[in-house]
Amino acid sequence: MKIAQVAPLYEAVPPKLYGGTERIVSFLTEALVDLGHDVTLFSSADAKTRAELVAVRDQAIRLDPTPFKSDLAAHLSQMSELRRRQDDFDLIHFHTELIHLPFFEDIASRTVTTLHGRLDLKDLGEVYRHWPQYPLVSISDSQRRPLPGVSWAQTVHHGVDSRLFKLVENPRGDYLAFLGRISPEKRVDRAIEVAQKVGLPLRIAAKIEPLEEQYYEQVKPMLEQPGVDYVGEIGDDQKSEFLGNAAALLFPIDWPEPFGLVMIEAMACGTPVIAWNNGSVPEVIDDGITGFIVAGVDEAVKDVARAAHLPRQKIRNIFEERFSATTMAQNYVRLYQTLLASESRREVAA
Repeated sequence: MKIAQVAPLYEAVPPKLYGGTERIVSFLTEALVDLGHDVTLFSSADAKTRAELVAVRDQAIRLDPTPFKSDLAAHLSQMSELRRRQDDFDLIHFHTELIHLPFFEDIASRTVTTLHGRLDLKDLGEVYRHWPQYPLVSISDSQRRPLPGVSWAQTVHHGVDSRLFKLVENPRGDYLAFLGRISPEKRVDRAIEVAQKVGLPLRIAAKIEPLEEQYYEQVKPMLEQPGVDYVGEIGDDQKSEFLGNAAALLFPIDWPEPFGLVMIEAMACGTPVIAWNNGSVPEVIDDGITGFIVAGVDEAVKDVARAAHLPRQKIRNIFEERFSATTMAQNYVRLYQTLLASESRREVAA
């Protein structure tokens, strides 16, 4: 099958540091290549891939030092190049949320659009209902709730490359981990409170968005307390050590998380996850098996000790079965085949 993967241009594919959507695009692209498909990636020139790369910008937007730049212009150039080459592909898989919707109406049945972000935003429902011909993929069933009545084709959970994450069979287990962003919805303050009540150090690897500087200033005194080690952003090559040696990953979210990639990254290392019961968490974590789903700080404190008794090899095995990049790619291929078969039947009927 000839497949185009269309990535956002904000981060490299894969990201050099923090980044969710582009990381998933990378894992999916490489897994599809491994499965024998002819894949073309539309991304920035700093992407690293075994697929054919169509570079539509010299580098990803976020780490581009140029002070003034237009993300809209970059993505419009990407759409123009893809439009020029659209007949080269059996199917085009968009990860660009909604910018492509006005441009590919005539071939919408040969496309898939995965929505990676939160969907409880004003105006989104009207847009996706305006273009019902586009098959949409959710990354969790929970993510769909704000948008009933749009053209959902399937839910496909994320997967990551199991080769990048190593099971740590004899972890140090002398600290708790937090990995993500310093933002109000990620609630690093909760993680610090849990660690302090348990009496374990907390290591924090997190990105600070420019728009979240105000929140960072609020929690900065907490990050400077004894027992709190803020290490900044880390890449994939550092995650096995960071996550694998932790007693548990704390995932104290305070919003409807669409998926939560860090949960399966921890599972890939055999590390149990203690997560607040929001968004996709119940779809990802098997309570009492791969971690614990909690309603507050006191529950999380109790479950830190319980986490030490969860078999790490079993956590890794469940990750490989449910959340590997290969599993994700196979699920997408089945969807691609279903959609293309439906398109063929429509063409015959016409």
